[in-house]
Amino acid sequence: MKSIVPFISMLPKADIDEWLKVLKKKLPKERIVKFSSLKKSDYKKIDVAIVANPNPTEVKKLINLKWVQSVWAGVEKLVESFKGEKVKIIRLVDPEMNRTMAEAVLSWVLYLHRDMHFYRIQQNKRIWKENDYIKPSKKIVSFIGLGELGSASAVKLIKNGFNVCGWSRGKKNISKVKSFTGKLGLKKMLKQTDILVCLIPLTKQTKYLLNYKTLSYLKRGASIINFARGAVINVKDLVRHLNSGKIKHAVLDVFEQEPLPKASILWKHKNVTVLPHISAHTNMDTASDIFYKNIKMYRLKNRIPKSVDKVRGY
Repeated sequence: MKSIVPFISMLPKADIDEWLKVLKKKLPKERIVKFSSLKKSDYKKIDVAIVANPNPTEVKKLINLKWVQSVWAGVEKLVESFKGEKVKIIRLVDPEMNRTMAEAVLSWVLYLHRDMHFYRIQQNKRIWKENDYIKPSKKIVSFIGLGELGSASAVKLIKNGFNVCGWSRGKKNISKVKSFTGKLGLKKMLKQTDILVCLIPLTKQTKYLLNYKTLSYLKRGASIINFARGAVINVKDLVRHLNSGKIKHAVLDVFEQEPLPKASILWKHKNVTVLPHISAHTNMDTASDIFYKNIKMYRLKNRIPKSVDKVRGY
């Protein structure tokens, strides 16, 4: 008899249906169902669930739940929802997502490096003017966050000739990447940075990590890419630095409120590029292969995959 694995989500119905279709194909030995299809008598039978923006009330009805597999790499909302619960949270770690993110980071670093935003403004004004070209080897791209996504992106940039630094909770040993830690390390790194890439998880410690003071450490004329979470940067402080010319341009893919409200100043700011959270989507096909391996290992060996540290938040 197949074990029940519910897919618990508040995503749009079309997205839920697509996930169910792929999961049923990839996990044929499990009974994959949406939460609304469960009977009350099923609740106590379930020990593992796959989740995407789940309703916490629904999750808490599964009294014997041991772990949940998130379809996202970011799990700050899950950590908050499961505060005080024994349920383990497994975040998605997918090489395909690493590749996609590295591709996005390279694309937008090149966008800033080659002054593409500048030429767009010139085009609107019908101005014909050439900027001086600077080699990648003369630029320092720094990362806040050197986890799976940050490390893959850093390697990609190194292959394309950029100098790369990274700041993280602990020292990292990545070839040709200069590693920084701590408050002094952050300040030292920012002072030499031409382009800053944010790929750090959102936790209590990293919320508004980039504020007026820390942003002021950046070299004048530096640019920022935020592919992490909106609340890593204090947007009001960022705008102040953009207005003063301290920061040249910001590419923002994540925001504290999504979709970004139409009234936001960011939409029309000449030195901001707004993206609709597209830097690295979860690939349903490859992610489902990972879920299959994780659940298979659990069924055969009663071994739960490496889980999130709820204290650290990732």
